[in-house]
Amino acid sequence: MDRKITSIKAQKRNPQRVNIHLDGEFAFGLSRFSAAWLKTGQKLTQSEIEKMIDEDSLEVAYQKALHYMSYRPRSEKEVYKNLLDKDFTESIAHTTIQRLKEKAYVDDLKFARQWIENRNTFRPRSQRLLSYELHNKSVPDDIIQKALEEITISEEELAYQAALSRAEKCKTLDWQSFRNKIGSFLARRGFYYSVTTPVLKRLWDEVKKDPESHYES
Repeated sequence: MDRKITSIKAQKRNPQRVNIHLDGEFAFGLSRFSAAWLKTGQKLTQSEIEKMIDEDSLEVAYQKALHYMSYRPRSEKEVYKNLLDKDFTESIAHTTIQRLKEKAYVDDLKFARQWIENRNTFRPRSQRLLSYELHNKSVPDDIIQKALEEITISEEELAYQAALSRAEKCKTLDWQSFRNKIGSFLARRGFYYSVTTPVLKRLWDEVKKDPESHYES
């Protein structure tokens, strides 16, 4: 049975969406773009109504996903989970992800590379910790491994960069205290003892700037 559009009104909270009233009763909301071809008095079949609602849900999900990604890069699983958390169906979430991937807005390898580059630039840490962080972002293991293999800087150099400013602040400490403090810091950044040992000696020599400085094992 066909139903007649009796009113098309802009939503108060979101002017970019309109409320559609059929036969004098509120029926559903649509984006202004989706409703552009509708007019008062027009009759709609049930299949037309269902199609509009489905298409609108997909567009809303897509816009929500873009908004979610506007704050920072996201992994595919992060976007998918966020859509489910906003009560979109698995089908809509999956279709939205495919659309985002087609436009290269979602790319786990690109995401992993950006994550690693950002960490290495501002807060260096070990590959082990990077892998753990990306795993928590639901990036597939094979993609994590591929991204990590592209790192050109050594673990020792990363450890050195990670602790450089902190070592400068600890330059008044004795060797034992310096080693404990900076060593603990580097351990929290995921670096193994075999990596931190030469780094600690290098940092100690640099911050002391004293050819007579020494350290004890």
